Amino acid sequence: MARKNAQTLEDTLPDAPAAEPVGTILDELIGYALRRAQLKVAQGLIDELSSFDLRPAQFSALVVIEASPGLMQTDLARILAIEPPQVVTLLNKLEKMGLAVRVRCKPDKRSYGIFLSKAGETQLKQLKAIVKQSDLTATAALSDEERAQLLGLLQKIRQG
Repeated sequence: MARKNAQTLEDTLPDAPAAEPVGTILDELIGYALRRAQLKVAQGLIDELSSFDLRPAQFSALVVIEASPGLMQTDLARILAIEPPQVVTLLNKLEKMGLAVRVRCKPDKRSYGIFLSKAGETQLKQLKAIVKQSDLTATAALSDEERAQLLGLLQKIRQG
């Protein structure tokens, strides 16, 4: 019954406008502009990584693991700003793909250090080039100067 009502309601709504409305408060909101730009950049990245059966968070994890071999799962979760159970799922996938390994730590037998496998190191080199190109393609409307300025401003927001 509720489904029928939803269909009836949808039928009464006007068609969505062809373009985003201009001259609204949304034009003044940094958060809105960031989100819209992020969606554009992320979609290109998702498309590129999908041929490797990877998601952006998994790529990010590989980069963090490469930079900090042996880090703990809790540290990876903190760095990626995700919940620890999500890290377990993420690492299970990377291990299944043969890209990362968890090694039990000697001092604390309950903890595991995370490392890239040889295959992970090799694939990450290839992925970095692909991701870099995807990022450049998504931001092609920017000059090199504008790109550097935008990165600096975004880092300033993140750190402040």
